[in-house]
Amino acid sequence: MWVHGDLHPATVVVTDGTLAGVVDFGDLFAGDPAWDLAAAWLLLPTGVTARFCAAYAQPDEVTVRRARGLAAAKSLFLMLMGQNGDRGLPGGKPAWGPAGRAALDRVLNGGPL
Repeated sequence: MWVHGDLHPATVVVTDGTLAGVVDFGDLFAGDPAWDLAAAWLLLPTGVTARFCAAYAQPDEVTVRRARGLAAAKSLFLMLMGQNGDRGLPGGKPAWGPAGRAALDRVLNGGPL
């Protein structure tokens, strides 16, 4: 399956609260759909993960578990980039910290699909 491979808040375009586009296809590859399914926790509000996963690829339970793990890892990366931005370090992005914390909260507390 072709996957974007790097869906997170900086690679999507949102207009009036609606997903309007996806950018940055530099990591496009054939592989595990869990990479893109992780976006359900990174980008979407609590409560819509199941609908997103069903519409995207109708994944099995094991794929969803991998996706959730990848979402946790990506959340931590967003938090680190935010922290680096808060400290004024090169490449840091202060706005990514809150997005990472919110995503990690959805991963840990969002309940099962």
